[in-house]
Amino acid sequence: MDLRDIKEFLSDALKYIITAIVVIVLIVYVVTFQQVVGPSMSPTLKDQDIVILSKIHYRLFKVKRFDVIALKYSDTKYLIKRVIGLPGDKVEYKDNILYVNGKAIKESFIKDNVITENFSTNDLGYKKIPTNMYLVLGDNRENSLDGRKIGLIPKKDILGRVNIKIWPITKVKLVK
Repeated sequence: MDLRDIKEFLSDALKYIITAIVVIVLIVYVVTFQQVVGPSMSPTLKDQDIVILSKIHYRLFKVKRFDVIALKYSDTKYLIKRVIGLPGDKVEYKDNILYVNGKAIKESFIKDNVITENFSTNDLGYKKIPTNMYLVLGDNRENSLDGRKIGLIPKKDILGRVNIKIWPITKVKLVK
């Protein structure tokens, strides 16, 4: 082996090492894959769908109403839900209509025949959602472990924003 071969080997090795470091940083700090478990986000996301989760999104941007997020729940579970209530909001459902701060809001992502029991932030013990807390619900309101049962979610438990469904491959789409 001559000096030129060693330089070429080291150059190639360095490229592979840098590429591996970039991929690891992306996966650990920027994006990750998450599998949907259960029917609670149907029809938007189905059981076994795989999504890309942006872990850095909420370091750069605020959480918005109707964002689809992944959150920590319990010690080992992660849930995927939709943000319905933001800090300072008073949220209630009456006769299948969402009211935020007294104003009716259309939810275009749920089926028309969904039955949501009457519910309000008062049922959780709050007149308004406190600072750094969020109300999250599944799109399948009849079959979802969500804020109506587990309460409000602290911002620190939000893992990131669900951006893209990548599996099944024939149904790749932006998640809205």
